[in-house]
Amino acid sequence: MSTSILALAHNWAFAIFLIGTIGLCAFMLVAGHFLGSRAKARTKHVPYESGIDSVGSARLRMSAKFYLVAMFFVIFDVEAMFLFAWSVAIREAGWVGFIEAAIFILVLLAGLFYLVRVGALDWTPVRSRGKVKHPSEVIKISNRHPQ
Repeated sequence: MSTSILALAHNWAFAIFLIGTIGLCAFMLVAGHFLGSRAKARTKHVPYESGIDSVGSARLRMSAKFYLVAMFFVIFDVEAMFLFAWSVAIREAGWVGFIEAAIFILVLLAGLFYLVRVGALDWTPVRSRGKVKHPSEVIKISNRHPQ
Protein backbone atom coordinates (compact mmCIF):
# COMPACT_ATOMS: atom_id res chain seq x y z
CA MET A 1 0.00 0.00 0.00
CA SER A 2 1.07 3.57 -0.60
CA THR A 3 1.96 5.87 2.24
CA SER A 4 -1.03 8.16 1.65
CA ILE A 5 -3.47 5.23 1.99
CA LEU A 6 -1.68 4.11 5.16
CA ALA A 7 -1.91 7.62 6.58
CA LEU A 8 -5.63 7.77 5.70
CA ALA A 9 -6.23 4.34 7.24
CA HIS A 10 -4.42 5.46 10.38
CA ASN A 11 -6.40 8.71 10.65
CA TRP A 12 -9.75 7.60 9.21
CA ALA A 13 -11.84 9.23 11.95
CA PHE A 14 -10.24 12.62 11.38
CA ALA A 15 -10.63 12.23 7.61
CA ILE A 16 -14.34 11.48 8.00
CA PHE A 17 -14.73 14.46 10.34
CA LEU A 18 -12.93 16.76 7.89
CA ILE A 19 -14.98 15.55 4.90
CA GLY A 20 -18.21 15.88 6.89
CA THR A 21 -17.34 19.39 8.03
CA ILE A 22 -16.49 20.60 4.54
CA GLY A 23 -19.64 18.93 3.16
CA LEU A 24 -21.83 20.55 5.84
CA CYS A 25 -20.37 24.00 5.14
CA ALA A 26 -20.89 23.57 1.40
CA PHE A 27 -24.47 22.37 2.00
CA MET A 28 -25.28 25.41 4.18
CA LEU A 29 -23.87 27.84 1.62
CA VAL A 30 -25.75 26.26 -1.28
CA ALA A 31 -29.00 25.93 0.71
CA GLY A 32 -28.77 29.55 1.81
CA HIS A 33 -28.29 30.65 -1.77
CA PHE A 34 -31.34 28.76 -3.02
CA LEU A 35 -33.62 29.35 -0.03
CA GLY A 36 -32.75 33.02 0.52
CA SER A 37 -35.15 35.77 -0.48
CA ARG A 38 -34.70 37.54 -3.79
CA ALA A 39 -36.64 40.72 -3.02
CA LYS A 40 -35.06 43.97 -4.13
CA ALA A 41 -36.12 46.95 -2.08
CA ARG A 42 -34.67 50.28 -1.09
CA THR A 43 -34.72 49.45 2.63
CA LYS A 44 -33.53 45.85 2.28
CA HIS A 45 -29.88 46.73 2.87
CA VAL A 46 -30.52 49.15 5.74
CA PRO A 47 -29.40 47.70 9.09
CA TYR A 48 -32.23 47.28 11.58
CA GLU A 49 -31.58 46.08 15.07
CA SER A 50 -33.76 45.83 18.16
CA GLY A 51 -36.57 47.78 16.55
CA ILE A 52 -34.45 50.91 16.09
CA ASP A 53 -33.30 52.29 12.75
CA SER A 54 -29.58 52.94 12.74
CA VAL A 55 -28.35 56.51 12.73
CA GLY A 56 -24.96 57.52 11.42
CA SER A 57 -22.08 55.38 10.30
CA ALA A 58 -20.83 52.22 11.95
CA ARG A 59 -17.28 53.29 11.19
CA LEU A 60 -16.49 55.10 14.43
CA ARG A 61 -12.99 56.20 15.24
CA MET A 62 -11.93 54.80 18.56
CA SER A 63 -9.35 56.50 20.69
CA ALA A 64 -6.07 54.67 21.13
CA LYS A 65 -6.59 55.07 24.87
CA PHE A 66 -9.39 52.52 24.65
CA TYR A 67 -6.85 49.94 23.50
CA LEU A 68 -4.42 51.10 26.17
CA VAL A 69 -7.00 50.37 28.86
CA ALA A 70 -7.67 46.97 27.27
CA MET A 71 -3.95 46.14 27.38
CA PHE A 72 -3.70 47.21 31.02
CA PHE A 73 -6.69 45.03 31.82
CA VAL A 74 -5.03 42.00 30.22
CA ILE A 75 -1.70 42.71 31.93
CA PHE A 76 -3.24 43.00 35.37
CA ASP A 77 -5.39 39.93 34.76
CA VAL A 78 -2.26 37.96 33.97
CA GLU A 79 -0.69 39.36 37.12
CA ALA A 80 -3.70 38.23 39.14
CA MET A 81 -3.44 34.77 37.58
CA PHE A 82 0.22 34.45 38.57
CA LEU A 83 -0.48 35.67 42.09
CA PHE A 84 -3.39 33.26 42.42
CA ALA A 85 -1.14 30.36 41.40
CA TRP A 86 1.43 31.58 43.92
CA SER A 87 -1.17 31.81 46.69
CA VAL A 88 -2.31 28.24 46.05
CA ALA A 89 1.25 26.94 46.44
CA ILE A 90 2.35 29.30 49.23
CA ARG A 91 3.25 26.51 51.68
CA GLU A 92 5.45 24.74 49.13
CA ALA A 93 7.04 28.01 47.94
CA GLY A 94 7.99 29.20 51.42
CA TRP A 95 9.91 32.40 51.99
CA VAL A 96 11.74 32.11 48.66
CA GLY A 97 8.41 32.10 46.83
CA PHE A 98 7.21 35.04 48.92
CA ILE A 99 10.31 37.06 48.02
CA GLU A 100 9.89 36.17 44.33
CA ALA A 101 6.22 37.23 44.42
CA ALA A 102 7.18 40.49 46.16
CA ILE A 103 9.81 41.18 43.47
CA PHE A 104 7.18 40.42 40.79
CA ILE A 105 4.73 42.89 42.36
CA LEU A 106 7.44 45.55 42.80
CA VAL A 107 8.46 45.28 39.12
CA LEU A 108 4.82 45.70 38.05
CA LEU A 109 4.38 48.66 40.42
CA ALA A 110 7.56 50.24 39.04
CA GLY A 111 6.12 49.90 35.53
CA LEU A 112 2.84 51.43 36.68
CA PHE A 113 4.61 54.37 38.34
CA TYR A 114 6.65 54.88 35.16
CA LEU A 115 3.47 55.01 33.08
CA VAL A 116 1.95 57.54 35.47
CA ARG A 117 5.16 59.59 35.40
CA VAL A 118 5.37 59.80 31.58
CA GLY A 119 1.67 60.62 31.36
CA ALA A 120 0.49 57.46 29.61
CA LEU A 121 -2.51 57.31 31.93
CA ASP A 122 -3.45 60.98 31.57
CA TRP A 123 -6.90 61.11 29.96
CA THR A 124 -7.14 64.87 29.75
CA PRO A 125 -6.87 66.21 26.18
CA VAL A 126 -3.76 68.30 25.52
CA ARG A 127 -5.77 71.44 24.71
CA SER A 128 -7.47 71.45 28.11
CA ARG A 129 -4.34 70.84 30.18
CA GLY A 130 -3.95 74.39 31.33
CA LYS A 131 -2.58 75.57 34.60
CA VAL A 132 -4.79 74.86 37.55
CA LYS A 133 -6.32 78.07 38.76
CA HIS A 134 -5.96 79.23 42.29
CA PRO A 135 -9.15 78.65 44.30
CA SER A 136 -9.68 82.41 44.59
CA GLU A 137 -9.78 82.69 40.76
CA VAL A 138 -12.42 80.01 40.30
CA ILE A 139 -15.88 81.40 39.65
CA LYS A 140 -18.37 79.86 42.00
CA ILE A 141 -21.63 78.77 40.40
CA SER A 142 -24.71 78.67 42.55
CA ASN A 143 -28.01 76.96 41.90
CA ARG A 144 -29.86 79.78 43.59
CA HIS A 145 -31.86 82.04 41.31
CA PRO A 146 -32.34 85.67 42.25
CA GLN A 147 -36.02 86.51 42.67
